[in-house]
Amino acid sequence: MIKKNLPKLIITSLVILIPVVVGLILWDKLPDQVPMHWDANGNVDGYGTKTQAVFIMPLVLVVAQWICVLGTSLDPKKQNINDKMFTLVLWIIPVLSLLCNSFVYATALGHKVSVEIILPLFMGALFVIIGNYMPKCKQSYTMGIKLPWTLEDEENWNKTHRMAGFLWVIGGIVIMATAFLGAFWLFFVMLVPMVVVPTVYSYLLYKKKNK
Repeated sequence: MIKKNLPKLIITSLVILIPVVVGLILWDKLPDQVPMHWDANGNVDGYGTKTQAVFIMPLVLVVAQWICVLGTSLDPKKQNINDKMFTLVLWIIPVLSLLCNSFVYATALGHKVSVEIILPLFMGALFVIIGNYMPKCKQSYTMGIKLPWTLEDEENWNKTHRMAGFLWVIGGIVIMATAFLGAFWLFFVMLVPMVVVPTVYSYLLYKKKNK
């Protein structure tokens, strides 16, 4: 898995580290304490050093990227992993790195950043894209809705992912809408049914088949 996707892994890792280069260019302009966290209303409620923002955060994300790929390469069912889905997953962390560090640098330099609008739009769009791919996911231990009854029954897996895919698309659209409704709390409310409903549905399928 790693050897096959090594070029993509190298490219995405370099993209994750782009904020380091940008941070070094802006180093003298950045304050010693930079914003690192925002509340649901888009207000800064946490700070860190510029060393943490410029170096530590991107490096942690690179390590997370490689751990995810390593875990996938050890999956006993890795041959079932859809190439397009894997490529999508590879790009999630790089985009997050660029997005989050853009928030940090722009705010630190005195620019107004509408985190409460941009983040729901990004997360909602991501859920819509993943939802579209879900019905195409085959059984694996690293991607998809990994429950005991989905992993042991291919029919259960397929039905669960078809239903979950539809639900995630709808949920993603609702989450994107929260960006314009000023109701960021709906983001967290939507996450509950997006996780719980497919789990319950899958379990009911399992109980019905084994009744």
